[in-house]
Amino acid sequence: MNSLLPYQPIGVFDSGYGGLTVLRELVGALPDYDYLYLGDNARTPYGTRSFETVYDYTLECVTYLFEQGCPLVILACNTASAKALRNIQQLDLPLLYPGATPDALPTRRVLGVIRPTAETIGQYTQTGHVGILATNGTVTSESYLVEIAKFFPELIISQEACPMWVPLIENGESGHPGADYFVKQHLDRLLARDPQIDTLLLACTHYPLLLPKLRAALPATIRPISQGPIVAQSLVDYLNRHPDLAEQCSRQGTRHFLTTDSPTEFSRQASLFWGEPVVAEKVVF
Repeated sequence: MNSLLPYQPIGVFDSGYGGLTVLRELVGALPDYDYLYLGDNARTPYGTRSFETVYDYTLECVTYLFEQGCPLVILACNTASAKALRNIQQLDLPLLYPGATPDALPTRRVLGVIRPTAETIGQYTQTGHVGILATNGTVTSESYLVEIAKFFPELIISQEACPMWVPLIENGESGHPGADYFVKQHLDRLLARDPQIDTLLLACTHYPLLLPKLRAALPATIRPISQGPIVAQSLVDYLNRHPDLAEQCSRQGTRHFLTTDSPTEFSRQASLFWGEPVVAEKVVF
């Protein structure tokens, strides 16, 4: 994609396919808006990479989406939100757009998925014990522990890194019996550490594809929570509070899909996450 799109879509970025589960919810909540999705599939996974690498890759992709006319970019990736969002908001945007501040950027803004989730997660639990399932990168960043403590300091949070789940999902194994072992393994570890957990946050946007297996493996007293609906409602509220930004975002009801890797492979895999056929275009930075 070599030229600016003739409109100003909401940009949605992920290291691969998982962000499509968030995009699906955004479209459901705000169907009139235009959306431009970018998956950095050539460099996925982000979950095992260093903070510096994730930050560099994320900034490059965010900048590209800005260049395509996006006034707003959603980091629909927990690892990118954990390792890159703060620096991009506080350091890079003021340099890219002089005179801007993290709280009041005149033309470009970047939002993540961790804060809106942290703001609401306490509303789901009765016991005050919450489990978090995520990638290694998100767990080691401790971003959820920090953010949740700001809003619900009384909650007891236990985290479990699930390094095999993303490869299983992206290799089409999420619905097959082979995935059962890895789902049960991590659930057993987490619940052994805290049997009082009644709320289970899926802190990776890939993980909703495992919901059928999670629900089958969990007792009825434990509720798994996907981030997509939370992020979608948060964006609705955000645009209501920032009508100037909402005005900048065009509304033709279109969706475009970009990938840094094979568009044929992306289109094939993306349909699992998006729920219908996808036609993608390859971009080179």
